[in-house]
Amino acid sequence: MNIWETVRLAFSSLRSNKLRSSLTMLGITIGIFTVIGVMTAVSGVKSKIQDGLNFLGANSFQVSKFPIVNFSDPRERFGNRPNIMLREGVRFKELISGYARVSMITSRGGRRVFFEQENTNPNVNLIGTDENYLTSYAFEVAEGRPISADDVDFARSVCLIGEDLRKRLFRNRDSIGEIIRIDGNSFTVVGLLEAKGSSFGQSQDNIVITPITRFFNAYGRTGRSISCNVQGESPEELDELQEMAIGSMRIVRGLLPEDRNNFEITTNDSLVKTFDQALDTVAIGAFVISAIALLAAGVGVMNIMLVSVTERTREIGIRKSLGARKRAILYQFLLEAVALSLFGGIAGVLLGIGGGNLAGQLLSAAVVFPVGWATAGLVVCCGIGITFGLYPAWKAASLDPIEALRYE
Repeated sequence: MNIWETVRLAFSSLRSNKLRSSLTMLGITIGIFTVIGVMTAVSGVKSKIQDGLNFLGANSFQVSKFPIVNFSDPRERFGNRPNIMLREGVRFKELISGYARVSMITSRGGRRVFFEQENTNPNVNLIGTDENYLTSYAFEVAEGRPISADDVDFARSVCLIGEDLRKRLFRNRDSIGEIIRIDGNSFTVVGLLEAKGSSFGQSQDNIVITPITRFFNAYGRTGRSISCNVQGESPEELDELQEMAIGSMRIVRGLLPEDRNNFEITTNDSLVKTFDQALDTVAIGAFVISAIALLAAGVGVMNIMLVSVTERTREIGIRKSLGARKRAILYQFLLEAVALSLFGGIAGVLLGIGGGNLAGQLLSAAVVFPVGWATAGLVVCCGIGITFGLYPAWKAASLDPIEALRYE
């Protein structure tokens, strides 16, 4: 009996029990769907992070009271740190201004902006900063002018607005020179920013930028900490610049040599690493859940194959009496078990890739096809079929033909 005949008989048996075969494959499908779906979403998000995460601007890092992104350490760990005050930011900027471009930043989200009878949703980000912010974060001025050092020194009530605000408040009219209101404070629009689009589903054009001194005049300085973005000329000098920034900030904060830093240094690379660690934890959790589901599905495969052997005992006896070898019987039932697992795995891979990419799209992640994980999933399915189908196949192949023919 050749291998193709064995394969044909195996698939014929599966077709004759469609409902039972489908229910058995469902367990495999769920297990593979879980791991492939999560890994697809994780791969898409990681690709998005690695290709597009430039939160701090090119060749730059940020000095702040709290980490920008924190998935592990409790926030209370940093709560006792003193705020970075505006005067400290100014002094820090003076100390390293000859080596790097420093921009001081504070912000307040969820603002509603008013202009005459028009207003926005309460989701606008108001940013208080200085003359270096636009360069550090790669913003371009489409119309008007940027914030100047004089604007900061004299706390002028001027601002720049993003493209989303222009469309919502001014529509087809010119925005330069108009006065907008935020929380009862008036700001004169002196510049319009070029559109930048969205990053991780959040618009970068739904912002208002004003001098940091005017921001503090409007909202006060109590309980408010600023951050300082430090931008070097090239990536090669960042390590040296970080050491200089740490030393300068320690001087500004009045720390003794034995004192620990009471501020945080965050780079783009550290952000990527933090996100990757969080995503890896999610992936491990999905893998553990999938392993349990696949183990249960494997037991189901073994149970169904044992039932199949019992139902077809007389058929096995007839085949053996006609000269079928033990090996042919073993291969037939083993192929049935592998086919059950493999078909379930293929369905799980396809659903997982589709579901994972759909979830990734909600986070504006790239569409990916995780070839490695898909291949590994199908190999695991074959392994499950062989492992859990071997005993039923061996039992079928070991039946005594005389006893099998007597079975009713």
